Amino acid sequence: MIAVIDYRAGNLTSVVKALAHLGASPIVTQDPDLVRRADKVVLPGVGHFQSTQLLTDLGLTEAVRDSIAGGAWFLGICVGLQWLFEGSTEAYGVPGLGQFPGMCERFPAMYASSALKSPHVGWNSLERLRRDSKLLRGVDSGAFVYYTHSWRAPVVADTAAVTEYGGAFTAVVERANVMGTQFHPEKSGETGLRVLRNFLEL
Repeated sequence: MIAVIDYRAGNLTSVVKALAHLGASPIVTQDPDLVRRADKVVLPGVGHFQSTQLLTDLGLTEAVRDSIAGGAWFLGICVGLQWLFEGSTEAYGVPGLGQFPGMCERFPAMYASSALKSPHVGWNSLERLRRDSKLLRGVDSGAFVYYTHSWRAPVVADTAAVTEYGGAFTAVVERANVMGTQFHPEKSGETGLRVLRNFLEL
């Protein structure tokens, strides 16, 4: 069973459609017990990090912790990836899941002595792909994916790919059964579908 968590944070419909296109039958839910029973859990997200507070309010944060501890595969998308870190400067006081160290921060206003446009919107490439990544199996270095975000996660030991914009940031993070993409695989053409297919085949 694939549970797609609904915490009213956008792009949920397009993620569900992409998974269904690949032959899956995802269940959209806010039910912590269903999340605990799922084999795979997907957390989409668009918008403000503050919205992830609802996960705690609904009992879903602990459900996700239990699910991960039980061996279920977890995929966070966009804000869903950022939630896997300790938190974000976008919403001080709202904790992330803390699976990976560090805080998500806004893109700098200046980079290399030039103004940096934010949000980072559009197509950009995946670089420095980790060879052992299960999520990126069959994806080539330099493949383009679609982004729309103003905050970014730091590069950490479990970063599986980076993208360069105002410096390198985590495009994909992966450790054991916990994974996340800052880009939107549901909007990233064949590369995005490959990533989602890899997740479904785990």
